[in-house]
Amino acid sequence: MQSGGSSLKGMVYASMFGALTAVGALLSIPLYPVPITLQNLFSFLAGLLLGGYYGALSQVVYVLLGVIGVPVFGGGKAGLGVLLGPTGGYLFGFILGAYVIGKIARAKPSPGVVWLFMAVVAGDVVIYAVGITQLSFVAGLGVKKALLVGFLPFVPGDSLKCLVAGLLAKKIRTQPFWPRGFEST
Repeated sequence: MQSGGSSLKGMVYASMFGALTAVGALLSIPLYPVPITLQNLFSFLAGLLLGGYYGALSQVVYVLLGVIGVPVFGGGKAGLGVLLGPTGGYLFGFILGAYVIGKIARAKPSPGVVWLFMAVVAGDVVIYAVGITQLSFVAGLGVKKALLVGFLPFVPGDSLKCLVAGLLAKKIRTQPFWPRGFEST
């Protein structure tokens, strides 16, 4: 059972990673229908550094900020319409992906970079599965077309982001400044 202090610390870090994900959305290269952003990098790091529960919570914070009207989604967009639109599945996917990443990353007591990288790849697969499903359904695209526009253009960049996330998380987790004790198992 977690103490109140560790839960509060986890919520603070979850809020911080929700805000970082919003910053990642501001760094956007417009590509229709799905822009290239750094949102997923921060979603990856949230899962790796905060664990499944708090990593997912950070992405819930991010999505809720956008739903209430703060322009934190890709391209400075906001609102429920974005969440229910063609790219909204990726936003739902960030929540599930961060959870999966955190659970896999915590499955080993002292994971190496390869383990962390594989955890991120698994989470990224979840993000794309949810994102492509909604893109296909809402935009009226077949699955093949949705894969061509909502996945393939992003493979090179996401591969690099997965590696960077694994390397950064490994380095950060070993630093004395990184807090211990709030991570969920």
